[in-house]
Amino acid sequence: MNDNELLLAFYGDDFTGSTDAMEALARSGYRTVLFLEAPSLDRLKKFEGLRCIGVAGTSRAKSPEDMEAELRPVFEKLSMSGAPLVHYKTCSTFDSSPEIGSIGRAIGVARDYFSDQVTVPLLVGAPRLGRYTLFGQHFAKMHDTVYRLDRHPVMSQHPSTPMHEADLRLHLAEQTADTIALMDIVELDGDADAVLGRYRDKLEEKPGILLFDALDEDRLKRCGRLIQDKPEGAGAFVVGSSGVEYALAAHWDELGLAAPSSEKIAPAAPVRPTDTILVVSGSASPVSRLQIERAIAAGFHGIRITPDAIEDTQGTARSELVRQAVDALAEGQSIVLYTALGPEDEAIGETRTRLKAMGFTGAEAGEFIGRSLGKLTKQIMGQAKLGRIVVAGGDTSGFVTSEMGAYGLEMIWDVSPGAPLCRVYSDDASLDGLELALKGGQLGSPDYFISVRDAGFPEPDQ
Repeated sequence: MNDNELLLAFYGDDFTGSTDAMEALARSGYRTVLFLEAPSLDRLKKFEGLRCIGVAGTSRAKSPEDMEAELRPVFEKLSMSGAPLVHYKTCSTFDSSPEIGSIGRAIGVARDYFSDQVTVPLLVGAPRLGRYTLFGQHFAKMHDTVYRLDRHPVMSQHPSTPMHEADLRLHLAEQTADTIALMDIVELDGDADAVLGRYRDKLEEKPGILLFDALDEDRLKRCGRLIQDKPEGAGAFVVGSSGVEYALAAHWDELGLAAPSSEKIAPAAPVRPTDTILVVSGSASPVSRLQIERAIAAGFHGIRITPDAIEDTQGTARSELVRQAVDALAEGQSIVLYTALGPEDEAIGETRTRLKAMGFTGAEAGEFIGRSLGKLTKQIMGQAKLGRIVVAGGDTSGFVTSEMGAYGLEMIWDVSPGAPLCRVYSDDASLDGLELALKGGQLGSPDYFISVRDAGFPEPDQ
């Protein structure tokens, strides 16, 4: 693999979560490329110095049956990649249900490819993102307040997978028959050898899944050591948020595995601020609403993507929307296209009603919307010169990116935790090198879209 010595291979259950995992590794000095499908050896040979690879997926938005169809070929390839650890990356708010994005089903499928593994480690907390697990209960920060997951303003009202239970063991138990044990915050305290002994005692009980508490960076690093060392019973497969990447990277740093700064590979071209960007939002999150409103107040041209434009991908409404966007971009304005302003937007119900009449419900409706927005983005790109794009919405991002024709992404600028700016790799020369940021609904500051537009080093003085 062209001198690539892999430390980790991961699959992300949505695209924004996948870039989050890539960021956690890249900012720690481990070159990581995120692919849109499991890469062949020939594809990997095009890159130098890879330490980690990821595959960005869309399983979080799919039924268990569709998840299985997507995951089997990916798990097969990643299990044969040579990486000592394979990670199924979930959202840090554990978005899932028995019907959509079932993490339990993903674990069940993985057992066919990691058949000797008895216990699957599960780590969801990611303190850098404001995600904490304490005695099995999960908490998530929004703005300046930390909420228990079942009382979180966004996740308790999520349109697809509302979280009504903060105990991750109880939530996951609805998706799997595996027994679920806990390595709690007290058991992670003390001498490192004592912690390892407690971990081995847990494994002796042979639980199907072992959840780790995560409150701070020190305990997170201890989790990384336990996951990396893989005592008997805990194998190469691990599940959880980008907390897994942060935990492993902290442990790898102690082992001296990061590349020296002099050897880190810089972007092929310098990153510069730009005057105009295109933002496409399929997110109904109140966080995204605030970001849209802040961008429009700062001079972005806002255009609502109507249910007509979503439903009829070749109709008059779609053509008019594309014309408006292209004209505004030609005038030097940044654009923000959006399907909804927050979870109470009436357009959400109208769109669902229309798609239901077309035969689309649940995960199918989400995929239809995402692919519709992807086609819209591609139409605009075909008529306007764009160097930088933002896609908002975890489920939306995957379908939009795949419709665009990219095969890989690599982080080039740390804009906001969990939502970096990336370089696009594509066999299409017109797309290769595009700068793309993918943002989950709950991520980013109110000024996120403005920050993406302004990201980069200023032009040097002439």
